[in-house]
This record gives sequence, C-alpha cells and structure tokens, in this order.
Amino acid sequence: MGALVALDLPGGVAFVDALQRIWDRGDGVLPVDQRLPRSAASALLTAMGASSVVDAGGEHVLDGGQPTEPGDALVMATSGSTGAPKGVVLTHDAVTASALATSARLGVGTDDHWLACLPLAHVGGLSVVTRALRTGTRLTVLGRFEADEVSAAAAGGATLTSLVATALRRIDPAIFRCIVLGGSRPPADRPPNTVTTYGLTETGSGVVYDGVPLEGVEISIAADREILLRCPMMLRSYRDGTTPIDAEGWLHTGDLGELLDDGRLHVEGRAGDLIITGGENVWPETVEAALRDHPQVADIGVAGVPDAEWGSRVVAWVVPTAPDDPPTLDALRDHLRAAHPAFIAPRELILVDELPRTALGKLRRADLLRP
Repeated sequence: MGALVALDLPGGVAFVDALQRIWDRGDGVLPVDQRLPRSAASALLTAMGASSVVDAGGEHVLDGGQPTEPGDALVMATSGSTGAPKGVVLTHDAVTASALATSARLGVGTDDHWLACLPLAHVGGLSVVTRALRTGTRLTVLGRFEADEVSAAAAGGATLTSLVATALRRIDPAIFRCIVLGGSRPPADRPPNTVTTYGLTETGSGVVYDGVPLEGVEISIAADREILLRCPMMLRSYRDGTTPIDAEGWLHTGDLGELLDDGRLHVEGRAGDLIITGGENVWPETVEAALRDHPQVADIGVAGVPDAEWGSRVVAWVVPTAPDDPPTLDALRDHLRAAHPAFIAPRELILVDELPRTALGKLRRADLLRP
C-alpha cells in the first residue's frame, strides 16, 4: 500500500520535482489549490485522507491518513455538481493513456515544448505537466496565468499550452503552435490553432477533441441523452470507494448531448441545467452565447428560477461593460430574438459586479441561485 501525499506548492520546478519524487517512491499525489484559505486546505487534506503534506518547509506527517491502492498516481479534488468535495483517483496507467492519446492527436514532436499556466489543482492544468513527464516533452510551469509571462514563455520556445477562454482573450494566440481550450464554452470566433476539449476530472482531462474522441475512447448516448464514456483514461474510483462507472464499464457523465451526422459529439450541457419554461426546453448555454456579443454585456450567466406561471423562468445575471450604462431587459430580449425563438429570451435581468466561476472559467451556475 502507498500513501497519499498532499502537494502544497505553487507551480514551478519545485512542484514538478516533488511530484516525480513522490511517484518514484510509490505514493499518490493530491495537488492543493494555492488559493485555498488555510482552514479550507486543512479540511481538504482531512477529507481526502492525506498521510502527509509537502510544502515550502518540507514534508510533514498528518494524522488519520488513509492508504492508496497500488498504481494510484493522483487524487484530484472536485466538487462535481453537488458542491460536496470528491477525490477522483487516477492511476498511473490512466495518466499514461491520457498523455499518449492527447499527444498523438496533437502531433506532439521532439521540437515541441509545453507551457503549464493553469491551476495545478485542476486536471486541466495538471494534465499538461503529467503529459510532458510521461512523453519526455520539454516543459515550463508558471505559478499562475500572467499574460506577459505566457508571452515570454512562448518567445522562449514554448509551442503548446492549455488555456481557458478568458485567458485566450488576453494573449496573441498566434504565438503558439496549438492551444488546447478547456473549461467554459469556447468563443465562437476561436482562432484556427485552438482545439476544444470535452472531458471531466473523472477522465483525467479532455478525451474528445473538437467533437472527435481520442484513440481508445468510446462514446454512447443513453436513451435519456446522457453522454456515456468508456476509455483507459478513466478514474479507478472516488477516494471513498464509490464509482460513477456502471457494470459495463461506462462512465455516466451527467451531461446531455448527441452524436451528429458526421459522428462528432455535440454537448448540450449538464442535465440539471436544462430550463423547462412554458413547456419549452431552454439550454442556458444557448442564451449565454446569444447575448455574450451584446456590446453592453461583459459577462453573463443564465439559470432557471421557479415560477408559478412558467414552471421556470429564464433569468440572466449580467456584468455590464459599463456599470453606469447597463443593458435593459428589453434590449437583451430584442438582441436575442433577432436569431432565436422568443421563448428562450430571459424574463428577468439581474445586474452583478462579477459572476461565480471556477479557476478554469466554468460558471458556477448553482451559485447564481444562492442568496
């Protein structure tokens, strides 16, 4: 049996060296989000059953640690759709399978050089590091995304990186050979050297690139339109021993989608996000995409709120481009109806200073509904 070691270090050479050292001795790694308050970080270590923690002061033994299974490489903390923390257990075999399949799809060669600049406590950021380690590709790791540092890394030879949409807008995309886009829904006018990904923490990063599954990845659409995945990159289990994988080996994602005529996967959204208003189905992502290009909208989130008349009403939370000149509800409805049916238009507008998002730019839709 191995131990679970919490890695509480910022991104950089020390993080990568510690990760490899812990792996070499047969233990698993739990990356700790550097933005967590100390109390929250301590609670995470307890919840995940870490046996020790490595920080700037060295390695410290913790009480109450739980062993890992042979072959376990990572435990990635994820809140999923419920907000309750889970530990996704990824094996070395899964990490290697992900590294090889993604590298093959991107055509990674000896001249390539990965840049990791997203939070390493999230699989979208850490997978850049593990991909480079597994394939022997050159690697630069930044402590966080800073546009100037990212540009400097590209000037210094980095050819590949993983970004989210908000970060993409802050750099010149042409400085990289290829940019892997994860997190929130990508912009409609994304640059030609970007690749969109679909995956979960439970799949060890993206397993569907631009709608096409990676080598070894199977997709099935259930009768209720839930996306099911089966692949060698999947988790072994959650840290508490439960699993979202059924008896036939399919991972139930909780996302709804369809396979298009050309075989590509189209993801509609989380099953719980669907708004049924007046008997019509409305996907919040569709409303957000339609209103995001309104000149008075800097950021937008959409969710359904219980309504006595409509069942649920579509509500838009908007960060205005100029706080002293916000959009009106009528203006947004008119803008949307130019290209979409009227029933998907919001019936309520709430102006906010910012939207709740994860470190990778995903909207925390459930948080919109909290007081």
